Amino acid sequence: MALFFYAKFVSKTALSISSKNSGLFFILQGILLAVHWWSFFLSIQMSSVAVGLVTFSTFPLFVTFMEPLFFKEKLKLKDIILATVVFIGILFVIPEFNFSNNLTKGAIFGIVSGFTFALLTLVNRKNAKTSDSIAIAFYQNIFACIFLILPILTIHAPLPEIAALPNLIFLGVACTALAHTMFIQSLAFIKAQTASVITCLEPVYGIILAFFILNETPGIRILLGGFIIISVSIAASIQHKQ
Repeated sequence: MALFFYAKFVSKTALSISSKNSGLFFILQGILLAVHWWSFFLSIQMSSVAVGLVTFSTFPLFVTFMEPLFFKEKLKLKDIILATVVFIGILFVIPEFNFSNNLTKGAIFGIVSGFTFALLTLVNRKNAKTSDSIAIAFYQNIFACIFLILPILTIHAPLPEIAALPNLIFLGVACTALAHTMFIQSLAFIKAQTASVITCLEPVYGIILAFFILNETPGIRILLGGFIIISVSIAASIQHKQ
């Protein structure tokens, strides 16, 4: 809703779908976004904010190796090194490879979330060069909404309480509509791999906020993994600027 009103009354963006192929791409993006959100929230519920965020940050690793296939670009050695260091940071977060451990299961769903977001990022990069970022964000959120509502109707999930609406509105407008649109817009100027690695700063913000809001204190392994990830993010930023 926020994206619709912004497109109509602020940016004056046309929301018409230009072709059948564009419509199919928007549906694909909606499916990927729906699976990404589901697996991401499930990861956090099963483990913690820190584990969910840090394992989700595997998506630059997937982007690095899939982007050359999507756009017929050469895979550079330095990109492989950066992605490998991110993966090492992830290994510090997983306590043990035991599937009966909720932290391990949460980490697996976090990696699924990262993989689907990587695919979504690559499709977004392809669309960002020809379509307006507001329109892309609007349609993929519309289709994601549809695909998320369908299973809710079958399981008769309870509606959120009135007291939760202010938080949901803030999450929907500021943390999703605004942030997601800005991320898509960045893909018109920089590579998906660069945008993805910079976005690995998210676990750092998330872990700090979880400490103050949810009283979640991350262990030394998670902190070490976060330090490795933020170091790679800074290195990628400097590399792109040069």
